[in-house]
Amino acid sequence: MKSVGFLKTLGSVVAMVVACNVYAQASDAAASGATAAPATSAKATSKSTKKANSQLGRKVRAAIGKAQGVDVSSIAVRARGGAVTLTGTVPDQGQIDAAGAAAKSVAGVTSVSNKLTVEQQ
Repeated sequence: MKSVGFLKTLGSVVAMVVACNVYAQASDAAASGATAAPATSAKATSKSTKKANSQLGRKVRAAIGKAQGVDVSSIAVRARGGAVTLTGTVPDQGQIDAAGAAAKSVAGVTSVSNKLTVEQQ
């Protein structure tokens, strides 16, 4: 009687191991197949795009910070695919113009949307 119970348990364990092995192989094949490659590629592209946008935003912010007479503390820079948007407030119109010119001078910037406003005092 004990040997019958042992054989039933052993049979179910073997069946489970085989099922898991087949499932794992099917998942690996799907992941390396053509249908999953674009999804993986899209994730990698998305990460690299975000990284490039972040780097461009930092370069633009640094360039604005180096511009003569511009207070960068209240300026937000957002880069997306070479298009840069500047938002925030500055004390005078001259700083708006200087920030826009500094942003345009950075390599990789294709357009600048200058949404800076003069701070009301």
